[in-house]
Amino acid sequence: MTQPLPFGTPGRAARSDLVEVMQKVAQGDKEAFSALYDALAPLVFGIVLKVVRDRSQSEEVTQEVMIDLWRQAGRYQADAGSVTTWAATIAHRRAVDRVRSAQAATDREHARAAREHTTAFDEVSEQVETRLESEQVRRCLRGLTELQRQAVTLAYYRGLTYREVSQALQTPLPTIKTRMRDGLIRLRDCMGVTT
Repeated sequence: MTQPLPFGTPGRAARSDLVEVMQKVAQGDKEAFSALYDALAPLVFGIVLKVVRDRSQSEEVTQEVMIDLWRQAGRYQADAGSVTTWAATIAHRRAVDRVRSAQAATDREHARAAREHTTAFDEVSEQVETRLESEQVRRCLRGLTELQRQAVTLAYYRGLTYREVSQALQTPLPTIKTRMRDGLIRLRDCMGVTT
């Protein structure tokens, strides 16, 4: 059985009645808070629902607002505005905060998904490109002199130093350096590489 509110019409309270109720809530009066809840919860829920647009979240935010009213009752100042205006302001702020929080979470998820998203790798295209480049390198190597080709091959495919190439080909080091430089210039021109 529902008991009538301690003031005026059930569910609605005059401005002065709500001020008195708010003062009692500020003193920790649970019955006064129950009356305040009954008077303001529908208004708060309506405001929150218009902003949040999700019924279950609106119910959560409404509960948070009502708890805020309980905790902050001592801060209420009657000369600054009515209890309903104060409650409506808190409700609107909380609702906007919830929407912003939800939007921020969505933005973070989208950003994470974008970072994690990898474009499908086209293996066939990559293999064809590698084969074409390899064929072009082989063709360009055939255009070098025998000593240039041997020196470049030993240095770049076997990883030998100039000195090791010189020893392997039994050719003086300055000659190897000159032949490799000339060979690399010809390879660069043949491959169409610009510097």
